[in-house]
Amino acid sequence: MKTKFLNVFDPLKNQRVELMDKNGKVLNEKLMPKLSDKQVIEAYKLMNLSRRQDEFQNKVQRQGRLLSFLSSTGQEASEVGYAYPLIKGKDWFVPGYRNNAAWLTVGMPMRNIMLYWMGNEYGSKSPEGVNSLPPNIIIGSQYSHATGIAFAEKFKKTGGVALTTTGDGGMSEGETYEAMNFAKLHELPVIFVCENNKWAISTPYAKSTKAINIAVKGIGVGVPSIKVDGNDFFAVYAVVEEALDYARNGNGPVLIECDTYRLGAHSSSDNPKIYRPEDEFQDALTKDPLIRIKNYLINKGVWDDKKQEKLDKEQDEFISNEFDYAEKNKNYPLEDVFNFIYAEKTPELEEQYKEAKEFFEKYPEAKGGHH
Repeated sequence: MKTKFLNVFDPLKNQRVELMDKNGKVLNEKLMPKLSDKQVIEAYKLMNLSRRQDEFQNKVQRQGRLLSFLSSTGQEASEVGYAYPLIKGKDWFVPGYRNNAAWLTVGMPMRNIMLYWMGNEYGSKSPEGVNSLPPNIIIGSQYSHATGIAFAEKFKKTGGVALTTTGDGGMSEGETYEAMNFAKLHELPVIFVCENNKWAISTPYAKSTKAINIAVKGIGVGVPSIKVDGNDFFAVYAVVEEALDYARNGNGPVLIECDTYRLGAHSSSDNPKIYRPEDEFQDALTKDPLIRIKNYLINKGVWDDKKQEKLDKEQDEFISNEFDYAEKNKNYPLEDVFNFIYAEKTPELEEQYKEAKEFFEKYPEAKGGHH
């Protein structure tokens, strides 16, 4: 198939797809995706919602009302950009753990996301028609999960594509290579995304790989690869849209590197000021993806400060209501910790459940989120 991006932007030359500069000015009108103003505003609202949810969750986590969470702040353009073109009910999203904006985009209820970070596994449950797996904590293994799903989709001839994502640290794991190699061998419909946010916890990108970029890592297994400005919603959307079409038409997998930056901490228990250079952080703030797309909308005359103020107020109220629901429903039966590992509880799990039950009956003050 003829492409505008794949096999045009060469990762070996470290070329990067950019359609909009950091001030929201369009650089290449011919390559811009065909999105209406309404769709772009919807995408911006999702990015803004995720950012405000992150800010809210940071506060309540510090109050001890949330166990932990990993922020998408700074990566919203990448996440909404790759999740927005997925076909709901047909394509699959196979996440890692830092994918709040993407979860919202594919249709995961915010209350479910909050329940998950409260330690309630019901938060992992996707609503009917939302093909999203639960958050994956084991770094890199989601690439294998997505490859397996893509194998099934190809076998069943559904036309569905699996999209998965990891960070720059994940791309130094052996499992990501194995998954890409298998996917290419069988020409599976799977899109591998790397959100290169420059930091794997406290390990800088330069100490995790000596490759010229992440995208070249697909070349060794024959996977078409491309690097894109991960803070540019339009660039990510356009490249992913083409990659989905490419994979859906039987051409096999694609690797996409989203060149972005983690503005927040690695997790709610991390302090990036200890290891992250302040000048690097300040420079990254000038490339904030929310400011970029907001400026684009203002320049088009379809957004202004009054609309922003109204949106922030509405979203803050929505976030607060979702959290109130999650907090009131965070408890769960102890047995559910053991019920859903296998189709039926094994004798070992039954024994563990009885032991846990006896312990909490003896020490009720040790109860966490379960009844």
